[in-house]
Amino acid sequence: MNNLTLVTGAAGFIGFHLSRFLCSKGYQVIGIDNLNEYYDVSLKKSRLELLKTNAGFTFRQIELIDKAAIDSLFDTYPFTCVINLAAQAGVRYSITNPYAYLDSNLHGFLNILEACRHHHTKHLIYASSSSVYGANKKMPFSVHDNVDHPLSLYAASKKSNELMAHTYSALYNLPTTGLRFFSVYGPYGRPDMALFIFTKAILEGRPIEVYNHGKMKRDFTYVDDIVESIARLIPKTPQPNKDWTGFRPDPASSFAPYRVFNIGNNSTVELLRFIELIEEKLKKKAIKNLLPMQDGDVPEALADVNALINEIDFKPSTPIEVGVGNFIDWYLDYYKIKL
Repeated sequence: MNNLTLVTGAAGFIGFHLSRFLCSKGYQVIGIDNLNEYYDVSLKKSRLELLKTNAGFTFRQIELIDKAAIDSLFDTYPFTCVINLAAQAGVRYSITNPYAYLDSNLHGFLNILEACRHHHTKHLIYASSSSVYGANKKMPFSVHDNVDHPLSLYAASKKSNELMAHTYSALYNLPTTGLRFFSVYGPYGRPDMALFIFTKAILEGRPIEVYNHGKMKRDFTYVDDIVESIARLIPKTPQPNKDWTGFRPDPASSFAPYRVFNIGNNSTVELLRFIELIEEKLKKKAIKNLLPMQDGDVPEALADVNALINEIDFKPSTPIEVGVGNFIDWYLDYYKIKL
């Protein structure tokens, strides 16, 4: 089977969009997901129903921490590329439920690394996060900067993924590419994220919690731009950086076949402006409960995407007005709401 690709977290937000896009391009996609109850399972099942209409898509309900099931999957399918998007997500959830992050984000990722190693996978692409930048203040955030000061266990687990991937690239010559996503949003988005929460609350006339008094800035990245970037990176198997030196180590590359990229829009939107756009689209004002900064959060995030552009000749650029509009159109249609 040509272009046989594994997508973990296929019933998740990004995994769903990526799997659908790859199938449209002729890829054979094996999608796995554990369908956990972190958020509304019916939304995950709706995504899966759409995915199953694609002839090139096959689904398996598997836990990443089930090593026997992962090994059996790799024994059955000779994957050319593995894209690991399955993870316990959420900065705030990691403050109150830290143990949830160990199984999926560390143990589960180790099972993927081991399976890729033993089956000589040509390219492992995995989701990291912009949250790894933690206490960094220099803007925009660059993949060439040190990221050793995370502010949440979620961020620490994603930084750990990058370290684990580098180890396997160095020890076993496994080509790995880590992707630091910046505030991904769009149709079929996660119910625990701001756009979904705000839209639902405004429509229901409930107050929204606005942290840091709405002064936070985010690099919102539309899901289609994320998917396009991942698809373009699939054939871009990392090569060792011949100029890399341990005397001046570049965090974005290595003597091993290892790369890290930011995927962001390279522009910031203040949270209050983000809320205004939702209000304009819904033709309804939000009731704002202005609050101080939350633990684990950062006041600003902005992606330097020069390395990504140089690699794939593509820059995420969907305007926030378009993306928010598309999400709300989907939301109203999906939940059968008339304004």
